[in-house]
Amino acid sequence: MNTDRPAGDATDRGEEPPTGRAAAEALSAAVRAVESGERPASSFFTERPSAGPGSSRPGPSGSAGPAADGPAPAARSPRPQVPRTGLPEAERIARTATVREALAAGGAPESLAESVVAALGESAAQALREDPWQLLGVPGVRVEQADGFARAALGPECGPGDERRTRALVGHLLERAALEGHTALDPDSVTAGLERYGVPEPPQALNDAIADGSVLVFQDALDSAASPSAAAGAVGDEAEERPVRVLVGLDRYALAEESLADGFARLINTFEPSSEDAAAAWEQAAATAPSASAAELIRASASAGLVAHTGGEEARAEPAALVAAARGLGLRAFAAAHTPEGRGRLTGLLDGAPTGAGDSDAAGSSGGAALTLDGLLSGTEGPARDEEGRLALDVLAVLDASQLDVERAAALAESLPDGARLVLSGDPGVLWSAGPGRVFADLLASRACPHVVSRTPDPGPIGELVSSVGAGELPQVDAPGREVVIVPVRDAGEAVHRTVQLVADSVPRAIGIPADSTQVIVPAHGGPTGTRALNAALKEHLNPGPGRFGGFDPGDRVAHTRGTGHIVPGTVVSADADGLHLSCDDGRVVVPPEQVPDRVRHGWAITAHQAAGARWPAAVVVVPGDAGPLLTRAWVYTAFGRGERHLSVVHGADQQLPRAVRETPARERTTRLRTLLAPAAG
Repeated sequence: MNTDRPAGDATDRGEEPPTGRAAAEALSAAVRAVESGERPASSFFTERPSAGPGSSRPGPSGSAGPAADGPAPAARSPRPQVPRTGLPEAERIARTATVREALAAGGAPESLAESVVAALGESAAQALREDPWQLLGVPGVRVEQADGFARAALGPECGPGDERRTRALVGHLLERAALEGHTALDPDSVTAGLERYGVPEPPQALNDAIADGSVLVFQDALDSAASPSAAAGAVGDEAEERPVRVLVGLDRYALAEESLADGFARLINTFEPSSEDAAAAWEQAAATAPSASAAELIRASASAGLVAHTGGEEARAEPAALVAAARGLGLRAFAAAHTPEGRGRLTGLLDGAPTGAGDSDAAGSSGGAALTLDGLLSGTEGPARDEEGRLALDVLAVLDASQLDVERAAALAESLPDGARLVLSGDPGVLWSAGPGRVFADLLASRACPHVVSRTPDPGPIGELVSSVGAGELPQVDAPGREVVIVPVRDAGEAVHRTVQLVADSVPRAIGIPADSTQVIVPAHGGPTGTRALNAALKEHLNPGPGRFGGFDPGDRVAHTRGTGHIVPGTVVSADADGLHLSCDDGRVVVPPEQVPDRVRHGWAITAHQAAGARWPAAVVVVPGDAGPLLTRAWVYTAFGRGERHLSVVHGADQQLPRAVRETPARERTTRLRTLLAPAAG
């Protein structure tokens, strides 16, 4: 798919760098040439600057450096922004102006100033002057652009082996790896990345970064269950082979993963078996459970502090039955879903679940027991916290557990009191979290807690198809009610045309599902059939308008980003000086004007990662001819499972689709949680 990188339409011929705007333009051309592969990264540092005064530094009028039209948000660094301090407004403006001057001196757009201050703090200007490669810590800035800024700012002092550059590159490579789901990398992967960026002696550069504390090194003991391919060579002077896996990583993800392992171990070890009377009550609740799988989950939760539960969409009723039963026993029990839509489904399941309180016909009431995970962690939903910051609850079932990244999972584990019961429930076939880690998969692989496998199948042709995909097959299914429709296309233009036709006409007319209840799902944001192209086409047909509110009009369907890969669907209501007013699944939201470009997209078409954890009456899944490298069994499983009543597949990938289902289960991720949980597994 198109990655939206600027085209390399110019090369640097090695002339003396001019001054002012011409210098900025030359530098911008050089950046594009490196990005396109027309010249190596090290060529930034092999040219001699002009001897003329100031000739090595483009003036404030230049526009080189980080491009204003940076990469798509999916490619932005996950590094959190530093909250704006409580400085007086005049002082804040003065500091931002100083940062603008520092950016201009290196030929970078002054519009980056606010982002630089957010990423680097109040001393951002001084930090950039002392180490211009710190610009790489600003979301959206690429390596080639940071190199260009440093070259303009430092002149002849700038070189590819500069310790400041190599330190920034090591951090950048690990941050980029986090975007792909890794919590750590083997040293060879990091040194290979440094070599691609023209760093001389990459192993020494990595060792230097480890020595100064920029990154951490881990030596995790391998056991027979660990993958042999995970083993890596020693770092530094340690040349002797050892039965360990050596990894390097950033402390942010290392601390989260270790905190999560400690939290899981604490729940396992602080759990106290029920008294004889309580055990009998749990058994009575299991006996009145709506299904054999629900009864098994209730029994497992009665005797363990941490339980894993796996199943498909229909199996969501089983953790709901557990929570209803626990509430019937007088326990403070709650269930949390990934999305507001998932919370709504949970509410319905809880309202209809038997309580097990002595009457098999008694149905529970959700009574605020259904939450979103974000609402629970933020304190806007669910129980209060005690003086130690722990949630006042006894039982918590978390659905969509595959969507948990290590940081949110660690925050959850740290929030639970000693002796609480935690049930992580999810579908192991769906895509892993958009953030780093594979928490649920690692927990299952570690065998650190009881694991209940649901025997409740998903019904109908869509359920049959998705179940087959999970087993590595892509069959034709019998769909007499047109529950599943395959729409073959020859090229991107036809794919866009047929997608719009399906949403706007065919599905409403033939299936009876309106356009606003149909979700389009695609592999990526960029390209001729990505979210941008399809949203533009769908807007033109479904809600045409001039986009007078920053590209949006009242009635536009949007996706409001709440975190990496996590969106909440909504509709534009209006806009004013306060920002864009949205009506979302969880209520009215006002997005400040400066956040709209990063936080709000048109939402008729979204990616499968953004769709995970939610369902719609109808789904139109677009699989274009150039999607092959992005397709996995997990992607197909997730995308195909988002439609409740109808699924249309706009199919232009030919044999790439069945091949991906058959041969590529999921993208590999390097994580440490499974190893860290080994002691808990006994």
